[in-house]
Amino acid sequence: MKKDMTPEEYLQRIMSNEPSDTCPMRRTLELLSGKWRTHVLYELCKKESCRFGELKKALPRITNTMLTSTLRDLEELGSVHREQFNEISPHVEYSLTDKGKALLPVFCELAKWGENNLD
Repeated sequence: MKKDMTPEEYLQRIMSNEPSDTCPMRRTLELLSGKWRTHVLYELCKKESCRFGELKKALPRITNTMLTSTLRDLEELGSVHREQFNEISPHVEYSLTDKGKALLPVFCELAKWGENNLD
């Protein structure tokens, strides 16, 4: 997809093509699907790295199991990096990969949309 494509050109393109599993939008929506993935990515955008407990506090309604599962999924998809520190008081920190950090402009556009369209 061309970087300078207008929304109108994009709409024309998607209306004229058959849906496919390689469609960038379909793959992006799959990455962001699920109740908690975007929430976790958004929280990780705010800091260089974050421990599990910090993420849990930032997302109080998520269960430990769901947070673990979501982090594993995002790590497998290449958006989140997990680093284990084997020191006294071992701990794990999560951070965004470059691929995950590339979502920041998307979050910015979503925030703009929200400011303009939500009461």
